[in-house]
Amino acid sequence: MAGEDELVHEERLSPNHDERALPISMVVLHYTEMKPVGAAIERLTDPEAKVSAHYLITEEGGVVRLVPEHARAWHAGASFWRGIPDVNSASIGIELDHPGHGLGYRGFADAQIDALLPLLARIVQQYDIPRANVVGHSCVAPMRKLDPGELFPWDRLAQYNLCLPRPTSLMAGNPFPNDGAFYLALERFGYDITDGHKAVEAFERRWRPELITGVVDGELAAILWQLLLDRDQGRTR
Repeated sequence: MAGEDELVHEERLSPNHDERALPISMVVLHYTEMKPVGAAIERLTDPEAKVSAHYLITEEGGVVRLVPEHARAWHAGASFWRGIPDVNSASIGIELDHPGHGLGYRGFADAQIDALLPLLARIVQQYDIPRANVVGHSCVAPMRKLDPGELFPWDRLAQYNLCLPRPTSLMAGNPFPNDGAFYLALERFGYDITDGHKAVEAFERRWRPELITGVVDGELAAILWQLLLDRDQGRTR
């Protein structure tokens, strides 16, 4: 597809993929947590590593295709989102060249996000992906993953309707009588709540990145309730 190819600067095809069992309905964003970028590409194309993604975007804004979109890349591992346990089958995985929390966590390069936006826009439009299904790796694997982390600029994606924005109106307040009710609502929104503390941290990392405690509080409850209200009333999906 010409429009797709215009956004891709290089192909380094990985053998690490198989057939999808589900239609594409989500995008999962990762960071590589490896430097230099060549080391990450080597690992993502190494048959012994058994990991891959559909795309990698360098900090300089280069887009590398690793796996064709019709194939199931091995990027999410053991994961779950909105009732789907085989996230790899239902998703397109995009790796962002970045040191991650393990090698000196910092903000994401403007050139990298500038390259991500049109690629993500094309994918979201082509597959009619709901904004609620553009997620981070930590959203779908909260017990194992932190990426892309609290400094990822979700607000920039939201400006272009490529993900859900953070709710700003919290007038509905906190309707949950206890933490258990919050966890059930969190599961209803899409998260795996097997480890409640980790699930709350993942929710905070995405929706309140300035304060990550893993503890349910009134502000978090109000954010989650507003997200559910918006979805149930048809303002989002």
